[in-house]
Amino acid sequence: MSILNIKPAGSCKYDLIALGEVMLRFDPNEGRVRTAREFKVWEGGGEYNVARGLRRCFGLRTAVCTAFADNDVGRLVEDFILQGGVDTSFIKWVPFDGVGRAARNGIYFIERGFGVRGAVATFDRGHTAVSQLKPGDFDWEDIFGKQGVRWLHTGGIFAALSDTTPQVVVEAVQAAKKHGTIVSYDLNYRPSLWKAIGGKERAQRINREIAKHVDVMIGNEEDFTACLGFEVEGVDEHISKIDVSAFQQMIEKAVKEFPNFRVTATTLRAVKSATRNDWGAICWAAGKFYQATPRPDLEILDRVGGGDSFASGLIYGFMAFNDPQKAVEYGAAHGALAMTTPGDTSMASLKEVEALVKGGSARAQR
Repeated sequence: MSILNIKPAGSCKYDLIALGEVMLRFDPNEGRVRTAREFKVWEGGGEYNVARGLRRCFGLRTAVCTAFADNDVGRLVEDFILQGGVDTSFIKWVPFDGVGRAARNGIYFIERGFGVRGAVATFDRGHTAVSQLKPGDFDWEDIFGKQGVRWLHTGGIFAALSDTTPQVVVEAVQAAKKHGTIVSYDLNYRPSLWKAIGGKERAQRINREIAKHVDVMIGNEEDFTACLGFEVEGVDEHISKIDVSAFQQMIEKAVKEFPNFRVTATTLRAVKSATRNDWGAICWAAGKFYQATPRPDLEILDRVGGGDSFASGLIYGFMAFNDPQKAVEYGAAHGALAMTTPGDTSMASLKEVEALVKGGSARAQR
């Protein structure tokens, strides 16, 4: 049974395009931001991370729709994107005024956490070039209608950046649907992005409007509650024990209200410490639930980007097999591997993902 009607690869230039912000990440390694004397620099962004994972791990053709202020910081982020193999043709370059009053590039600082000390992110992303994107900035008819795209991925982080970015999302997803492109959306609720612009009430108003156009909805327990308003007893943002039945109830409510959802998926994460989580995933498709192999007490080096890598593995699974069980297994395995390395983006290979899906272990390979 075909779950998603995905266009053939040969009919499109791109397998996937991501719409969202890409920032410069400053990482103090094992230390603290407040006492750091040096940082390692990476690129990262919820929507972009999915495109990069699909390109570098799974070998698909991907591009990113975003914007940068045209200065050396923007060009540095572009260089990272190029190293990841993601097409930069749709980047919008905004003139830099020398100070950043009109437009600037987003940066953030992240502590990975260890043991009882959780990961902490500090963002500096106000007035960025990407937050000023508005409808009409991208030629979606050319992108989806002429060049061809099999899958569009975007999410709630980009939608929370300004008054105009939700409009850009709606414009993009409507154009994608017109041309038969699958649309996935990661709710990715971030309280820090919404608290000054209306909080959960505004997040729900915007995300519920976007949800009407989504084929594949992705999010964890907090995302579905905060962004879509689905509350189920047993689901808690500070969850210490995975309650699969509660997640199932939440997803059933969501697909009943939004029958356009062809697939809904979430990671199952119980946080025991910053460096040890129970990890798994669940997927709903065509009226059935499919659960990935659970990985209790998963050891974590850097949890940032684990959910994005789950999303890229899930998308690959549907593109390669159109099979919900395989898709959720590939997603969970890729997310688990991504959290064993530093940085937002995956360093895993397809061979490693396939081995883990088949039950591989951490035994040394010689």
